Amino acid sequence: MVEKPLPVIQRHTDAVIKVTLSSICTSDLHIIHGCVPAAKDGVVLGHEFVGEVVEAGSAVKNFKKGDRVSVNCETFCGECFFCKRGFINNCIDGGWELGCKIDGCQAEYVRVPFADNGLTKLPDSVSYENALFVGDILSSGYWGAELCEIKRGDTIAVIGAGPVGLCAMQCAKLSGAGKIIAIDINEQRLELAKNLGFADFIFKPENCEEKIRTITKYGVDAVIEAAGGENTFEIAYKIARPNAVVALVAMYEKNQILPLPEMYGKNLIFKTGGVDAVHSKDLVNLICEGKITTDFLITHRFSFDSIKDAYRLFEEKSENCLKIALQY
Repeated sequence: MVEKPLPVIQRHTDAVIKVTLSSICTSDLHIIHGCVPAAKDGVVLGHEFVGEVVEAGSAVKNFKKGDRVSVNCETFCGECFFCKRGFINNCIDGGWELGCKIDGCQAEYVRVPFADNGLTKLPDSVSYENALFVGDILSSGYWGAELCEIKRGDTIAVIGAGPVGLCAMQCAKLSGAGKIIAIDINEQRLELAKNLGFADFIFKPENCEEKIRTITKYGVDAVIEAAGGENTFEIAYKIARPNAVVALVAMYEKNQILPLPEMYGKNLIFKTGGVDAVHSKDLVNLICEGKITTDFLITHRFSFDSIKDAYRLFEEKSENCLKIALQY
C-alpha cells in the first residue's frame, strides 16, 4: 500500500473514476508471478471495478460527474483498424492497459482513457455489486461462448468452473446451447455449476473423455477452456469432436504443445484470448432484465485497507473463494 498523487485528466477523452467496488483477477496474479511481459513495474494493479465519475475530459460526450458506471477491462479508441472490426483487445492505442501498463483500479481513484468507449452507465435498477464483473469476468465468459459459434441444441464443454467458466456456461445457455458439461478438479465449484442450473453434467478431469462419449458420440460441438491448468489444453482438444471450435479464454503461465500429428484430420478450429469486451452495454441490459447474473460470484468481502489479506485468500483459493469484493 502506497500513497500516490490523485490521477488527473491527461487527454480530453479521459475520465477520472472514484472506485466504489473492485475485485482481484487471476490476471493480477499472473502479473505478480512475472508471466505478463507487457506489464510495467510500479503500476497499480487491477482492472475489475465499478464507480462514480468525478471528472470528465472536455471531449467526453456520454458521461458526466456523478454518473454510476462499470468500467471495461480494456482501453480502446474505437477508430483504429482493429477497433472498427471489434478486436478491441488489439487496439493500436490501447488494449489491456489498466493495471498492466497504466495505473489500475486497486486504488481510490483511477484515470480511464477513452472514457466514452470504456465506461458503461448503470441504470438505477443495477447496483454496483450487480455490475462489478461486467467489464471483465462476465465479458470473458460471454466472449468465450461467442467464439464457439453456438447453434441451438449444441453440446458445449466448459473446462474450469471458476468465475469465467461459470459465466461462460451461463452465456452458452443464453446462446442456445442444449447441454453444458462442466469439468473441474474442484467438487464445490462443480456442484455450484449444477445447482445454479448452468451445467447439465459435471465431471472431474479423470476419464472425462470417455464419460463425454456417453453423452455425445463424437465429442462436444465446442469447448471453452477457462482453466489454464497443467493439462486442460490437452483435455480441450481431446474432448472436441472433429471440426469443433476450441475457444481458449484462459491465460496460461506456460507454453502449451500443439500435437499436430495426433490431431491431423480432426480439423479443429482454435480461437485464443484475450477478451474483446465489446458487449458491456448489452450485458448490463441483460442484468437489468434478469436474464443473467453474477451476484453469486461474490463469496468474500474485504475493505480496501485489507487488500493484502484478500490477495492471500484469493491466491490460495481457500474457503471456497470465487471472487472478492473490495469495498472502499
